[in-house]
Amino acid sequence: MSLRGFRPTDVPFVAGIVADALREHYDPSLYGSLSQEWPEGFLIAVDPSDVPVGFLLGVHQVEGEARILMFAVDRGRREVGVGTLLMTAFLERCRARRFRRVTLEVRVSNATAIRFYTRFSYSVTDLLRAYYSDGENGYQMARPVG
Repeated sequence: MSLRGFRPTDVPFVAGIVADALREHYDPSLYGSLSQEWPEGFLIAVDPSDVPVGFLLGVHQVEGEARILMFAVDRGRREVGVGTLLMTAFLERCRARRFRRVTLEVRVSNATAIRFYTRFSYSVTDLLRAYYSDGENGYQMARPVG
């Protein structure tokens, strides 16, 4: 597995991972427009054939803070270190930008993701009622970059 930046040709792969893993559907143009805000914050994990198998899309909207908007790994590539590779690289980029904090949102039912984030020192900071398009609640989680 290796990491690289987002390319427009990644959209079908990223959209497929989002639909399966996050149960959300977004206009495909969203990925390209978000990638322009902070290109280094959109990481793509690829297999040896350069096919995307996971991604982390981070943005910088608040001074001193990064936010993970989307983060998912293809179902067949989970539990082999892809997520850890993505999160570790993202946090290194946040340190390089001297961000103080990283936030994200996660479905309250996603115990696997919550455990993963907890291993990276994220903690729940808020309950977001009916946050997701299907009405499910979410947690906001955060951690210091340090």
